[in-house]
Amino acid sequence: MTHKIAFIGLGNMGGGMAANQAKAGHAVAAFDLAQAALDRAAAAGCTPVGSVAEAVRDADVIITMLPAGPHVLKVFSEQIIGAAPTSALLLDCSTIDVDTARKVAALAKDAGYAFADAPVSGGTMAADAGTLAFMVGCDEPDFARIEAALEPMSRATFRAGDHGAGQAAKICNNMILGITMLGTCEAIGLAEKLGLDPAKMFDIVAKSSGQSWSTTTYYPWPGPVPTAPSNRNYDGGFATAMMLKDLKLAQDAAAKSGASTPLGAQTEALFQMFDGLGYGGRDFSAILQMLRGKLDDLPKG
Repeated sequence: MTHKIAFIGLGNMGGGMAANQAKAGHAVAAFDLAQAALDRAAAAGCTPVGSVAEAVRDADVIITMLPAGPHVLKVFSEQIIGAAPTSALLLDCSTIDVDTARKVAALAKDAGYAFADAPVSGGTMAADAGTLAFMVGCDEPDFARIEAALEPMSRATFRAGDHGAGQAAKICNNMILGITMLGTCEAIGLAEKLGLDPAKMFDIVAKSSGQSWSTTTYYPWPGPVPTAPSNRNYDGGFATAMMLKDLKLAQDAAAKSGASTPLGAQTEALFQMFDGLGYGGRDFSAILQMLRGKLDDLPKG
């Protein structure tokens, strides 16, 4: 069935996601503040529009992919709720704090909308390929409809629980990712110092107990995983600044809930250092170069 999709936020992740909705045959009204993003969306088969209100006016499904909680709250409370038909399904795929997700859900529900927080995992490659994993917080009766709406962008969609649970799952997942990437980078640096070839280490670790997604899918040393950002001087992928944002969300949640997360806290501190040195725009796996003492060879950005 063809749907009218409103897609708000066409950045590194949202652009590929909107394109996959268009590839699936849906009519996608796309909005972003950046003209270049609108131009890319048009080339991918979407219809650029001049405002959020225009995008959502007669939408069946509204998808947002925005930078942070304040943006999500503002866009939903001031530009979507009340402007979109109440029959529209509202899906926020941004990564934000749990409290804001629940606040937006309450506003939407009070106004008669079905809403889900549905953050993603997989990075820009998966966004472009339509193979993201979605972690959904929603009312259980709405999940089948939500899963169908996300299908063109998804390889796996999970209902984590009620509203806010999707965000909780995402920040916990990305804390694991940050920790494992840091451990992978430390081990590569140690292997190099001990005279081992880091490419040979990949062959060993990928088939041993140290195996992880950070190794087999995103190896931070150039060569073994051709699609990894390490082969592009750490350009693209999952920006260090975005990983730092997620780690800060996790630490904030840990403080509020009383959870003990010492590895998460140390990982946040190291990515904060890397970002502070001017590498927030580089893929987060580039932290390997800081640990190796090779930042002079890494362009800032």
